[in-house]
This record gives sequence, C-alpha cells and structure tokens, in this order.
Amino acid sequence: MLTGKHILLGVTGGIAAYKSALLVREFVRAGAEVQVVMTPSATQFVTPLTFATLSRRDVIIEMFPPSPDQPTSQWTKHIDLGVWADCMIIAPATANTIAKIATGMADNFLTSLVLALRGPLVVAPTMDVDMYTNTATQHNIGVLRSRGVHIVEPEAGELASGLSGPGRLPDTPVLIEAVKNVLKGTAKDLAGRRILVTAGPTQEPIDPVRYLGNRSSGKMGFAVASAAASRGAAVTLIAGPVALATPPGVQRVDVHTAREMADAVSGHFGACDALVMSAAVADFAPASPADSKIKREALGTERFVIECVKNPDILRTAGEMRTHQVLVGFALETDNGLEHARKKRAGKKLDLIVLNDPRVDGAAFGSETNVVTLIGSDDKPEPLPRMPKLDVAHRILDRVLQLLPAAR
Repeated sequence: MLTGKHILLGVTGGIAAYKSALLVREFVRAGAEVQVVMTPSATQFVTPLTFATLSRRDVIIEMFPPSPDQPTSQWTKHIDLGVWADCMIIAPATANTIAKIATGMADNFLTSLVLALRGPLVVAPTMDVDMYTNTATQHNIGVLRSRGVHIVEPEAGELASGLSGPGRLPDTPVLIEAVKNVLKGTAKDLAGRRILVTAGPTQEPIDPVRYLGNRSSGKMGFAVASAAASRGAAVTLIAGPVALATPPGVQRVDVHTAREMADAVSGHFGACDALVMSAAVADFAPASPADSKIKREALGTERFVIECVKNPDILRTAGEMRTHQVLVGFALETDNGLEHARKKRAGKKLDLIVLNDPRVDGAAFGSETNVVTLIGSDDKPEPLPRMPKLDVAHRILDRVLQLLPAAR
C-alpha cells in the first residue's frame, strides 16, 4: 500500500513532535518517499537534522529561500509538493495550526502547502485536554471534517502537563493505518460498484411532538458512505434524522420512520451491488399515533400505556429479495454479543455482520471511534482494535470488496 507513495509529513510545535520521528522511520521502512515540513515552532522540540536523516531529504521550514538567487523552483516549492504528494498527514497538529487551516490562512510553508494540496489530508489533533475540548478547537476540527479532511482522534491518557484526558498523539501504527485507509480511497477499487448504505436512528411518532427512538448518531453509517464514495463507488445513503453533513459525492435520501426507511431501501436495493445496513431501526412503532399533542392533564391517570406494533424487518426482507447483492448488517449487543450476532447473520442471510457494544470504551453512541468485531459466513470473529469510524468503514469495505466478485 505504501511502496512508492509520496507522503508529506507536517510537524507542528507540540511536545509530541518527537513521536513523528518514529512515523518517518516506519513510512520509509514501508517503501514510501517522505518529505517532512516543519513549522518554525516545531524546531523548538525536534531538530530538523533528525527528520532529514530519517527521511533522507532536506526538511522544509521557511516559506522563502534563504537568498533571492535561488532557482525559481525553490520559490514554488509548496505548489510542486502539493502536486507531488499522494497524501499529507499533519502529526502532531496543534490547535494553532488547525485554526489556521480551518480559516484558510497561509502564513507559513506548511499552511500554504495545505492550500496547494491536491491529494487527501490527514490531521492528528494533539494538545492539552482543555485546549482540545475548547469550543473553538472543536468547531475548527468540525470545519475540517466537513471539508473531507480525515481526522485521527487523539488518545486519552496522561499528558505532558500532568493532566489526564484526550489529547495524546496516537501510536505510530494507528497513524500509519489512517494513511493507508486514505490511500485506499484514492485507489478507486470500488469504481463501477453501487453501494447502498443506511445510517442513523428512526423516529416513530407518538404524537406530533414526541417519538420513540434511540441514541444512534449516524456517524458510523456516514463514515461507510464517505469511505465508499472516496473509493469510487456510486453511493446512495438513506439517512434517519441526524445532524450530519452529506459526504462528498454521496446521494442522500432522508427518512424519519422505519417504514419510510424500508420503502427507500426497497426502491434502491435492486440496483445496488451491496447493502451496508448500519442504521439503528426501531423494532416497534406506536400503533395509533395521536393527531395532536397528548396533554398530561388529559390522561387522568399515573400510567400511560403505548400500544406498539412491529416495524418491518428491513434486513430480513433484503435477504429474501437478494439476487446478487452483498449484505452487511450491524449487531449492537450488550450481552452474549457473539452468540446473538452469529444468530442474526445466519437468520437474515447476511454475508457479514459487524458486532459492537456501546458500553465498551471508544464505542459509545456519538463517539468518533468504534470497537467492532467482524463475523463472516465462516462464523470466525475478527476483532478490530479501537479506531476512528472512517477506518472501521474501510475495514468493512475491504471485506465487501472481497465478496463482490463472487456475488456478481
């Protein structure tokens, strides 16, 4: 995956900059060509000589050459490298640099290079806990994510300040995996394939104000849609009511209830090559939703009973309708996870099921990461470590890609 790839590594002024030296070494060992770009403040933590020795390339720090008689190419280096790179990763990325990128500033070589970059960008925010959780920083990270920048969430633990919390630079293998997954997106190995994805919760109305629902944020399904589109697939995303931006290149269909989602899946299923059903569909819906708001005073009792009916089983119906499609389902379980997931996979005729437990650290509702186990038709579990949901999405799509030729 990395052999012959051109990797730009941006290093900014944080204490974790020393870890970036290990990242350079591993990229080079994997066969990649690495160009390191440092902000001036980063040189206060690690000398440029360290990175130059490991990468076997001069490190770039200053925007302008040291003298005006330098070759013309030196004056357009940020443009040349923006075209040269297959991928750029900034690790560590300080709050200051993230803010600059979010606002489009170009006041040093690194930020100018980001604006000239043609390939994908990976950013690993790394700072003290209060800086990371600050509203401004979270807003800026959200801006980058909405633009298609791949964010590697920081790890939680003891920080250089002595405080504890999220802000640590992830270990080198996590960063390498993030770059590999981004490069998969550039490979376009799903070109010509049509992928149908469902995401988010459904809301079953009790009255015009209240509903039965669940805590699904939709982030996992949106990550699958984003990853599939980046790998060249034609993606249709059927989304429950969530506050998430549509991934670039994805056709979105918004629904609210389970029956609306079932109708949407039925309408698109025949034309797809694979269905990834990550939505958390409500199993039941109120039998007779009220036309107006139910008033507390009108109940006349301390108990309020809602009669419910079963919702359509979208996955089971897809399993019965399938002709050539690959079917992927999700199993969110809190007890006897493997047993229930295997039973669900077999009962609904799925090619792959993704098991997760929301109580596990890093897999909670609304989290940017997930901890899952993949179970295929051989019933052998493949547990994955905690990783960003986009990386989980690529792992799922890797399995889908293996299944597609046989399915076709």
